[in-house]
Amino acid sequence: MKIVHIIPGSGGTFYCQNCMRDNELIRALKNAGHDVRMVPMYLPLNVDIHGIMGDTPVFYGAINVYLKEKLPLYRHAPVWLERLFDSESVLQKVAKRSGSTRAEGLEEMTLSMLKGEKGRQSTELEHLINYLQKEIQPDVVHLSNALLLGLARRLRNDLGAAIVCSLQDENEWIDPMRSQYQQQVWDLMAERAKDVHAFVAASQYYAERSVQQMKLDPAKVKVVYGGVNLDGYVQSDLPMDPPVIGYLCRMSEYFGLGLVVDAFIDLKKDSRFSHTQLWLTGGYTGDDKPFIDAKLAEAHAAGVGNDIRIWEEFDRQNRIKFLQSLTLLSVPVLNGEAFGAYQVEALAAGVPIVQPNVGGYAEFIESTGGGLIYEPNTAEQLSQAWKDTLSTPEKIKTLGSQGRARVLQEFSMQRMANDMINVYQDVLS
Repeated sequence: MKIVHIIPGSGGTFYCQNCMRDNELIRALKNAGHDVRMVPMYLPLNVDIHGIMGDTPVFYGAINVYLKEKLPLYRHAPVWLERLFDSESVLQKVAKRSGSTRAEGLEEMTLSMLKGEKGRQSTELEHLINYLQKEIQPDVVHLSNALLLGLARRLRNDLGAAIVCSLQDENEWIDPMRSQYQQQVWDLMAERAKDVHAFVAASQYYAERSVQQMKLDPAKVKVVYGGVNLDGYVQSDLPMDPPVIGYLCRMSEYFGLGLVVDAFIDLKKDSRFSHTQLWLTGGYTGDDKPFIDAKLAEAHAAGVGNDIRIWEEFDRQNRIKFLQSLTLLSVPVLNGEAFGAYQVEALAAGVPIVQPNVGGYAEFIESTGGGLIYEPNTAEQLSQAWKDTLSTPEKIKTLGSQGRARVLQEFSMQRMANDMINVYQDVLS
């Protein structure tokens, strides 16, 4: 089977769950004997791409997409200029700039991208179609998320390929948009969804939400839980002297960093937990830096700043080391997420998770038995949940042990790849 995965790059400045999931999934599909190619969009992927991308260029480079949106004359730019702006060195610089991964201000461009062949970036779509026709001729094209649905019609009609689209946290891009644009984006995604053969949701929660939000045919939506490459994950010692609370995600307000710091300040007021430490990793963008600095300043003003440590490196090897040092992990994304790969990674290391009852968190914890749910999603309630958990070391061990056993059994990347192959075979038949 010839399979193309089209994946938006993040530039590697923060923990991109979709990038890592797709990278490992493609590797597992190749190991299963399939001809798979990763095709990046917007920014470089900055993942271990040996044997997956080859010399595949970046399509819809961020600079070209932006200029074609803003400057009508640039829509007829010479190919050599487009290639210059699509070079990895130039795009890497863009990725580090504030606003490069922010939806606010890019609403019109998002709508244009969803219009596909009718959008202002239609020449970029021509480049992509021509490349896939000449170089790959895929049987299946897998879109990494529903914000890429503008590509589906031409990919289906011109390539004769089956189109599969993942569904995971599109709202993280749409929610920050100005309110007058949000419904327009959802409506256009619903229209373009008709060009897709099958959707793959990261959880039952998100499948149901997507069916309602995008008016999807429920029969076309399959649930395939995310997996991780489990090689190298070993059981954490779950230290209690001192306990270490971890946060593994993009370090930003949206993903709950503020709640974690505020909860830690509250926790440290209790003399029983005065030696507890908070370790953070996951990277950030230029937009996130002022918020991070402000929260760290609050922690220092409260006298707990020296007990907070930031791990700057968050590649796979460093994430494994990070998780092996934790007692528990919390990532209280304000409105929750469809899945949360950090949860699987934590339990792979036997580290229990303490999560709010929002999004798909309760579904995952119920299926693994590897953590606790609290509500509402406030700093005060998170602090109390930490106190309750840290007061029972035996319970921490039990949660970590049973969660790790379940993840090793049900959430491997090989299991995910097998489930995805079944989806591909269904749509091809």
